[in-house]
Amino acid sequence: MMALEPAKTPADVDNLRPVEHPDTTQDAAATPDQEMPYRELGLKDDEYASIKELLGRRPTNAELAMYSVMWSEHCSYKSSKIHLKQFGAKVTPEMKQHLLVGMGENAGVVDIGDGWAVTYKVESHNHPSFVEPYQGAATGVGGIVRDIISMGARPVAVMDQLRFGAADHPDTARVVHGVVAGVGGYGNCLGLPNIGGETEFDPSYQENPLVNALCVGVLRHDAIHLANATGTGNKVVLFGARTGGDGIGGASILASESFEDGMPAKRPSVQVGDPFMEKVLIECCLDLFNADLVLGIQDLGAAGISCATSELASNGDGGMHVDLEKVLLRDPSLTAGEILMSESQERMMAVVAPDRLEEFMAVIDKWDVEAAVIGEVNGSGRLTIDHFGERIVDVDPRTVAHEGPTYHRPYARPAWQDALNADSSDRLALPSSAAELTEQVVAVVTNANQASTAWVTNQYDRFVRGDTALAQPDDAGVIRVDEATGRGVAVSTDANGRFTKLDPATGAAQALAESYRNVCTVGATPRAVTDCLNFGSPEDPDAMWQLVEAITGLADACQQMGVPVTGGNVSLYNSHGKVKGLIDSSINPTPVVGVLGVMDDVRRANPSGWFEEGLAIIALGATANELDGSAWTRVVHDHLGGLPPKVDLEAEMALGRVLVALSEADLPEGTKLVRAAHDLSAGGLIQSLVDAVLRHGVGASVDLTPIESRDGVDDFTALFSESGARALVAVHEAAVPVVEAAASAEDVPWARIGTTGGDILVVSGTDLLADGGAGRPLMLDLVELRADVESTLPAQF
Repeated sequence: MMALEPAKTPADVDNLRPVEHPDTTQDAAATPDQEMPYRELGLKDDEYASIKELLGRRPTNAELAMYSVMWSEHCSYKSSKIHLKQFGAKVTPEMKQHLLVGMGENAGVVDIGDGWAVTYKVESHNHPSFVEPYQGAATGVGGIVRDIISMGARPVAVMDQLRFGAADHPDTARVVHGVVAGVGGYGNCLGLPNIGGETEFDPSYQENPLVNALCVGVLRHDAIHLANATGTGNKVVLFGARTGGDGIGGASILASESFEDGMPAKRPSVQVGDPFMEKVLIECCLDLFNADLVLGIQDLGAAGISCATSELASNGDGGMHVDLEKVLLRDPSLTAGEILMSESQERMMAVVAPDRLEEFMAVIDKWDVEAAVIGEVNGSGRLTIDHFGERIVDVDPRTVAHEGPTYHRPYARPAWQDALNADSSDRLALPSSAAELTEQVVAVVTNANQASTAWVTNQYDRFVRGDTALAQPDDAGVIRVDEATGRGVAVSTDANGRFTKLDPATGAAQALAESYRNVCTVGATPRAVTDCLNFGSPEDPDAMWQLVEAITGLADACQQMGVPVTGGNVSLYNSHGKVKGLIDSSINPTPVVGVLGVMDDVRRANPSGWFEEGLAIIALGATANELDGSAWTRVVHDHLGGLPPKVDLEAEMALGRVLVALSEADLPEGTKLVRAAHDLSAGGLIQSLVDAVLRHGVGASVDLTPIESRDGVDDFTALFSESGARALVAVHEAAVPVVEAAASAEDVPWARIGTTGGDILVVSGTDLLADGGAGRPLMLDLVELRADVESTLPAQF
């Protein structure tokens, strides 16, 4: 460790001055041939050559640190940027009607009416969550919450999408326990309800778990804040937690590499979160916003000060100067480069007018938050950084933040794709008796990927703040925004990596369709999309092909459905990094899609299960023989092959219109027409029936005959097919004609299939489950069924 002596700096700065002379821009100009450790920081030879060309000299150590983190895959999107442009290119004027802020900012902002707006976004924290599950997941939640704060909004809810390795693998429990505790611990301490998400186990995620966190924030139209630094003479203030050695190069570098042999020795430290500091930071920021004391603001996440300073300056119309020794440190031994790269949590950077600085600091003091003025906006067009009076950074901020390298990575349909698609479920053995069909039903609905996730969600507070109308396990989370009117939003996040492996474009569109359907099922009108694209190494043509196909499929589907992408995240290098080009070299490609819907009154939100007896159960949508990639093939045969169910977006939108119209309707006596509604997706009709009867403990008697005679399918297919554009609704008998009329008006197939009541789920059909024939109806006791679906995981869980 270098020798230190007391710093000769203002009294409010307690850093120590390094005795060793720093690497300055003057030194860099004088020593052009000095070797620099750019490879160790993840830069390629040609990237380093580009940096030297941009600067007209070699970079200083600090500049090299900045470029290395800001040009990393995680920060610069250098492999995906050219393809992500499709989301903007395919947005129509009609799609922008309710969009107040689109892609390019910390989060999108959507108008929901009455002067209210909602901002929301989903991001990944995958690799850190494998290295240190608790802190990786916790700081993933903290980071997305700060993105929402930086838009000027109050965070009101979080969601999570979790993917783990095989449930019976010896390392899976370590990751699961840490991640779930981290998600719950951080969110619960912030006082934010966790209202939805998914949990899945699959061997493809064994060394690459996915931890995708979403946050929703609420604000008025006139409260939007953006990340830019404008106005010569305005002050740059860093406030919140002090900067430490935790997370140096954390997400930015860790998320831009595969876990290759020898990688552990190079892994950066994972960030350490403090949710109580973040809770104070939320209230402090909201006070600052309410007093109109902030001209521009940026949270500090991946790449830390390097990102915040360069992005604020790049988004502005001038330049910025920073005195790095004024940054408040937890560890005085940090070098300038480490201070720039540190990803310590719970920090924000604001641009403040000089004549409002005293008021700004008064609010900071009120909340007992530390802050330091570390710089000033100027008209130079440059980002300059001094460390104890020595110039260590002098760059064009656009070259750091927004003009990094972009790659046209080679991609091609994998050599193994045709064989995978040819290996359909047609060759798999089907149940030959009612007893065998019943066994397979029980196996599917009690599998870890289909059964109750209460063991996860019970660790999360779903109702804190008192504005949660629906939460897990309902189809979408629903949050009230306006207490006076009941106006609110519904959010659903969905993904199917198995479908996407079979056909990336279709799988991405399926994720959108399911999320759209879930939002409509609870009674909300879809308005916007956020996405988190989790794929393998962009240097593997197979994984790159999957990414390009998925982006194209999702962009086209969003355009057809009329919902714009407001922002999101790309997480690459989710691969083993050993041998490329194999069918199992990467994770199942997993495009997570979150759809935001608007409701005039959240009290009308539809639960996913019925709590009354005597209701008519109506199935909406058509069923086809679509079993490839299904839960049945996975659980019963450990099989993945064929083609995913076809996506009919027009049918999805028609179904959505029917569901929303019915949800807004009342019976003559004034009671709500729809008593319950549930979409059909993974596990098919039987999974939705099981979910619905267990939601409130009320059974049902179901007859598959109307579906089977209309669609030409048998009992097995009717139960397990995963065709899209389908849902169940439960209504009073008097409302059945209304459902028929609404469905017929949109050409949506419908069938009355049963009645609610009792404590058993009984299902009869036309062949194996036929009454009076050789078979017998499927009969599941709700008490036994609940016990089975809530005790499905290995003992280590």
